[in-house]
Amino acid sequence: MTVLLDIDQLRTFITIAETGSFTKASEVVHKTQSAVSMQMKRLEERVGKPIFARDGRASRLTDEGERLLDYARRIVKLNMEAMASLASAELSGRVRLGVPDDYADRYLPEIMARFSATHPNVELTVVCDPSTDLIDRIDTGDLDLAIVTDCETMHREPEIIRREQLLWVGSMRHSLHLEDVVPLALGRQSCNWRQEAIAMLQALGRPFRILYTSSNSTAVSAAVLAGLAISVLPESGLRPGMRVLGSSEGFPTLPPCRIGLLRNRHEASPLADALAIHIVQGLDNISETSMAAE
Repeated sequence: MTVLLDIDQLRTFITIAETGSFTKASEVVHKTQSAVSMQMKRLEERVGKPIFARDGRASRLTDEGERLLDYARRIVKLNMEAMASLASAELSGRVRLGVPDDYADRYLPEIMARFSATHPNVELTVVCDPSTDLIDRIDTGDLDLAIVTDCETMHREPEIIRREQLLWVGSMRHSLHLEDVVPLALGRQSCNWRQEAIAMLQALGRPFRILYTSSNSTAVSAAVLAGLAISVLPESGLRPGMRVLGSSEGFPTLPPCRIGLLRNRHEASPLADALAIHIVQGLDNISETSMAAE
């Protein structure tokens, strides 16, 4: 007898794997914790193997669970693509997307082009703001979707769609890393990347001064390329003319950053679901190996 996997169970399974716990996953998928536990019990019964191993309060995947996770992501993504393709001709209206400007210039052109091609009758409104502001706008219902990076103020776990290594970067034509006091160009005070950079330099006992502060990634990158300051960027933020600074230049390894997708909880939207598919396709690197720094 052929055993069919349940899409909703797989979606919950993926969320548990990404959040690390049944409790956090239940908030993301809008189910009670007992309902999530029951879903996973039934999924294990379907596959006939244990897929979770308890590790304190966290939920760790077994080897079988890791194998299932790769298939689950592909199955859920293909299911979303099929449904969006069948519904695309009927969808019309407006969908509101929020995105930090550092991801807007790199990924939005492709996402917008693909979405427009499959949904020609939909108006796409794009808001470029820092992640902390986008989270507030999602919570108040001003946006349908928001692409956000790690934020301490996040009230709920986003759907993680990309992971990138944070890197220290400077100008290829300058040697600011040799200065006794490191000049920095960073985001505003609420920026997690800024906080990580400062904390690591302080722990290392390396003197620094913040020369430029901006929530605009283009302005920060301009300061770096002009040889005025050193900054912290994700791998995809590297530009021609930048160099990566590591331990040999006296800079500690930074943690990876997570890029997630938040959805409006107040109002379900088929348009937002359709756009989310294109966003995930454009940014997803969860199943890939880490990209090498340029």
